[in-house]
Amino acid sequence: MRIMTRRVAGLDAVGWNRQARTEVVEVFDTLAPEWHTRSSPQRTAVVLDAFERGLGGKTDNSHLAIEVGSGIGIYSALIADRYDCVLSVDVSAEMVRHAPAGPSYRVLADSGLLPIPDRSADAVIAINAFLFPHEVSRVLVVGGKLIWVNSSGEETPIHLSTEDVVAVLPFPVEGRESRAGAGTWCVLRRTG
Repeated sequence: MRIMTRRVAGLDAVGWNRQARTEVVEVFDTLAPEWHTRSSPQRTAVVLDAFERGLGGKTDNSHLAIEVGSGIGIYSALIADRYDCVLSVDVSAEMVRHAPAGPSYRVLADSGLLPIPDRSADAVIAINAFLFPHEVSRVLVVGGKLIWVNSSGEETPIHLSTEDVVAVLPFPVEGRESRAGAGTWCVLRRTG
């Protein structure tokens, strides 16, 4: 997953393609039935810390948030508590099938080609998920926020440092990063 994470983010020349997508779908379709066992209060605390300290406990222009790589929706309700509308997207049909109904809208889609118009998202939230920098650039409004969480920090299989995230984003940002327990997060506001 580390290699794939770097490919998807554009840190490897191969990048995201049909073969990579097929491999990722196969892995996560297989893991979906027991994905709920990966949830823990410690991991949830990292996400809550990112919202509390990274967003100052509130959201500005809290209309639409895109949760990429939503899996079975472990964090969807936390996101829905802060945004009016949440579109939870995953490429794995089995992950989407195992997700409970509501409060977000669940969509089976490739996060490298999000099914929303340009500049329509107030936030893109990636919790232990792949980062598609150019797609984030396409959908995120100026002033919108990218919330990047690695709930197990550097041990997260899908991990990028804040420096890597900032380096691959094709737009300027300002924000903050921190640790919470074993996890890491950054909240980056698009400034241009």
